[in-house]
Amino acid sequence: MVLKPQQLYGRQVLSVTQPELSETGLKLKGRPAILEAGDWCICQRCGQKSRRNQVQLPDETTYCCHCFQLGRVTSNQSLWSLPEENQFSPQPRPLTWQGQLTTAQAACSREIRDFFQTGGNHLLWAVTGAGKTEMLFEGVGWALSQGLRVAIASPRVDVCLELMPRFEAAFATVPQVTLYGDMPGQYQYCQLTICTTHQLLRFYHAFDVLVIDEVDAFPFAADDGLHYAAQQAKKQSGALLYLTATPSQALLKSQRQGRIQVSYLPARYHGYPLPEITVKLTPAWRKRLKKGRLPSQIRQTLMSLMRQQHRFLIFVPHISNLAPTGAALKQLIPELSFETVHAADPKRHEKVQLMRDLAINCLITTTILERGITFPGIDVIVIGANDPVFSTAALVQIAGRVGRKETAPTGLVRFFADCYTREIREANRQIKFVNSRARRSGLLKKG
Repeated sequence: MVLKPQQLYGRQVLSVTQPELSETGLKLKGRPAILEAGDWCICQRCGQKSRRNQVQLPDETTYCCHCFQLGRVTSNQSLWSLPEENQFSPQPRPLTWQGQLTTAQAACSREIRDFFQTGGNHLLWAVTGAGKTEMLFEGVGWALSQGLRVAIASPRVDVCLELMPRFEAAFATVPQVTLYGDMPGQYQYCQLTICTTHQLLRFYHAFDVLVIDEVDAFPFAADDGLHYAAQQAKKQSGALLYLTATPSQALLKSQRQGRIQVSYLPARYHGYPLPEITVKLTPAWRKRLKKGRLPSQIRQTLMSLMRQQHRFLIFVPHISNLAPTGAALKQLIPELSFETVHAADPKRHEKVQLMRDLAINCLITTTILERGITFPGIDVIVIGANDPVFSTAALVQIAGRVGRKETAPTGLVRFFADCYTREIREANRQIKFVNSRARRSGLLKKG
């Protein structure tokens, strides 16, 4: 692929051989791809280190084993880029969104805009369904009107694909690009970028404003390399905003220590409380499923949802649970239209779109759909909610799929579990706590 000079602004690549780039007179900047310090090799793309004797090649060069999926980087290479020059056409009024924010949302929106103006690190802590995306629009609009470069990143590709049309509609005159691993087409230099957090490894001091949505989600939350990539992708004077409904202990510690400022919103935009969890103990569900049947309590719940013509998500712990759950569901309700989906499913995006388009009534899914996805008017069932794969944050996010739209602000959240776990109890406690806090703050007007 032939690179154009614009494609290197704030973008880092391992090799630049096209003569047309060198002939432009542009001053490419390079830095060693790997620094070697004693027994350690430190990757400048992901910031992670490896022991020399574990990553040494036959020619005695070393490589990074942490960000290998983006292409092997070795110690005899350099990372090349052009300093970001913000070569964008000025747009005094880029925001075309015509919606209205609530008073509480507007207060958070102003804080975000002010933070974008000053730079540094900030956290927007708002419950699922609070309208975090809409609260970004004012600040993003200000940044774009100033000719600044903006990126919205998420650990999950499904979240990126959900955000893409919303930002296209909100900033209809601003060119934008959406980047993820198996995306169609090629990279384009744009003022507004939506991408997975892994794609941030390809940028260097590019963005004046960088937003990390669902900051507590896997893999970002547990990957030091992605945290490093976020810091490297923004300009040194830029603004980095974290968004989450379930902040990690590390973020809360940063707040207590005064190292990060926080905007907090404990209520959904429509004024209804978060649907609370009901738990049913079903200790024999795995044995029943092996025999091709679901426990009676699950069957009764599903039949009730069908009689009410409800649409719903069924979460299961593991990919191996998808097919038998689907087979049991087909036997129970032959007329139900549904799909199963997981992270490695080659038709993952198409199946999610079927649910968005109301073409199917149910998705049986792993935790890949725990967050960032909005399907209006759905209920949620979790089978095996006590499984270790379901963290407290995951359970809260799963519950948060319900009641997100003002036209359907309530719904069923039912967990089927072998037993109560600390994670189930804590998820229940957190939802009750934010509802109580929102009620005391006068933010729950309708429930």
